[in-house]
Amino acid sequence: MTPETTLMIEMALLLAAIGAFAGVLAGLLGVGGGIVLVPAFFYAFQTLGYQGPQLMQMCLATSLATIIVTSLRSVHSHNKKGAVDWHILRTWAPGIVIGAILGMLLVAQLRTNTLQAIFGGLALVVGLYMGFGRAHWRLGQAMPTGIARAALSPAVGFLSVLMGIGGGSFGVPLMSLYNVPIHRAVATAAGFGVLIAVPSVIGFLFIDIETARPPYTVGAVNLVAFGIVIAMTLITAPLGVKLAHAMDPKPLKRVFAVFLVLVALNMLRKALGW
Repeated sequence: MTPETTLMIEMALLLAAIGAFAGVLAGLLGVGGGIVLVPAFFYAFQTLGYQGPQLMQMCLATSLATIIVTSLRSVHSHNKKGAVDWHILRTWAPGIVIGAILGMLLVAQLRTNTLQAIFGGLALVVGLYMGFGRAHWRLGQAMPTGIARAALSPAVGFLSVLMGIGGGSFGVPLMSLYNVPIHRAVATAAGFGVLIAVPSVIGFLFIDIETARPPYTVGAVNLVAFGIVIAMTLITAPLGVKLAHAMDPKPLKRVFAVFLVLVALNMLRKALGW
């Protein structure tokens, strides 16, 4: 085999393992795959020799591309059960889309070290909330409107794109803090994921990045990683759902929170060059 063929096989195997892991976690814990995929993509692409000042852009963009498919599938499933709050989705959509576009434009200007630091800092916040947050915490009894919504909705889209994730990591805690039942929050946050991923990925497809790119990369989106991860996620997510029904996911969420904090600290370490 040629070196190029060997590299492609190694890349495919690595990405298949990443997709399988992300799918199980998504089904088991209801955690969006992006928060796992971004650091996993970074490790995989670096291991395969693809490095450069814009590597994180490719990781974020490719993660967001997978979220389009997984979020659409999730919204469809939740909607059949009547769990999606379409009023929240409609009223928050404009702000989320604006925030996602602004996030994409900022990411396009930043370099890997800066994006690593941002990802690490935000992932640390998410991990600590997942580990120490309480179901009874409230900021209000109903989702905010007016100026509060005008500020919070773009923030959800903006921060999610900076991390390459869907609507779950920020949307679910936000809705829970405003008294939205958890199942409805999870279902509606899947809709947030579509609103975040679609406009940002369209923008990322037209970015010209300087980093050495794997084959079949359009703009900042690697189509090979996208295809393999989507295929594996669709296969393994149902397994995660079955496991969730067979065991108590709460202790597992705490374990994942510790894992996420360690991933975040490692990203921050790399960003600082330690």
